[in-house]
Amino acid sequence: MHSAQPSRSPQPPAAAANPTQQKLNHIMDPATPLCRDEVVWILEYIKKKVAEEDPNLLSLPQPRLLQNFRYFAEVALMLIQRRNGFDQEADRLKKWVTEASHGLIPQERNR
Repeated sequence: MHSAQPSRSPQPPAAAANPTQQKLNHIMDPATPLCRDEVVWILEYIKKKVAEEDPNLLSLPQPRLLQNFRYFAEVALMLIQRRNGFDQEADRLKKWVTEASHGLIPQERNR
């Protein structure tokens, strides 16, 4: 005779179980200030998506791609020039990160 195993609860939604999606949600949350490590992380994420030729990027029109690049460069330069000045530029930095990642964030594509 074998013992009955407890029933397993259903799997959590994919977005909740995916650490990358959780990190993206945290970074893109308008109420969350960004630290330097998060800014570097999102720039690396964007770079990876570009290198992989993400289909979501390929579907963007060229003017939008140029905007993405412009804001990517702005964020990168802020990292280089301002060491720890994120507190003073928090709103601007959040906007630039959002613009640089346009079309790449899964929740954004569902809007």
